[in-house]
Amino acid sequence: MREKIVAGNWKMNTSIREGKQLVLDIIDRIGKLPSGVTLIVAPPFTHLCPVARLIGDRKTPGLAAQNCADKESGAFTGEVSASMLASVPCGYVILGHSERRAYYGETNEILLEKIKLVLASGLRPVFCVGEILEERESNMHFQVVSSQLREVLCQLEPAGFAQVIVAYEPVWAIGTGKTATSEQAQEMHAFIRSFLAETFGEQAESTPILYGGSCKPSNAADIFSQPDVDGGLIGGASLKADDFLAIAGSFA
Repeated sequence: MREKIVAGNWKMNTSIREGKQLVLDIIDRIGKLPSGVTLIVAPPFTHLCPVARLIGDRKTPGLAAQNCADKESGAFTGEVSASMLASVPCGYVILGHSERRAYYGETNEILLEKIKLVLASGLRPVFCVGEILEERESNMHFQVVSSQLREVLCQLEPAGFAQVIVAYEPVWAIGTGKTATSEQAQEMHAFIRSFLAETFGEQAESTPILYGGSCKPSNAADIFSQPDVDGGLIGGASLKADDFLAIAGSFA
């Protein structure tokens, strides 16, 4: 049975004080979640150590960074390495988010270096894939996603791939007024699993694939009911404990 995961990507939001309170609110109510659901919070870099202290030895929520450097160490001002994140300690790192690809020019080549360093540091990557509106409307969405998978995940050894969490972002359905249906989510998730199985065989069946397209309390149950959807990578709704926990509680 695959892991059920709901990860909250806070992006560039909250002060440290606000972030700590958000985590305390989540911890206070986490006992009401269905069994077997793992929560992950991904605050900004500045919050990681204070949040790690609040989480302590709890298994959930897990702690993720939103990014890391593609270098191990050295004269790279402003960068944060995977090994530094492991020392916080974090358990996860989000890689390849659509905003990193679009705004900061992260290529599949760069992301392959990052994912190797993340795995070498004993962390689990949450690897994001997805297509923009023009690619969806040009019927190139499968081609785009398969290229992202082929050039990064399919270059890993099976032992490394076993640690990966995939997140599908239909970028065209985030903040555009357009909505991805649960059937569209399932179609792409099933495609991702099938494509990965061409390289990793039955191992792909156990890979968690999260949905990252404007998931909220009102649509989470429908999306999570799809057979190849194993949870969500949540953006804005993760900034409110009630909404985040309601989404996590949407598993049947």
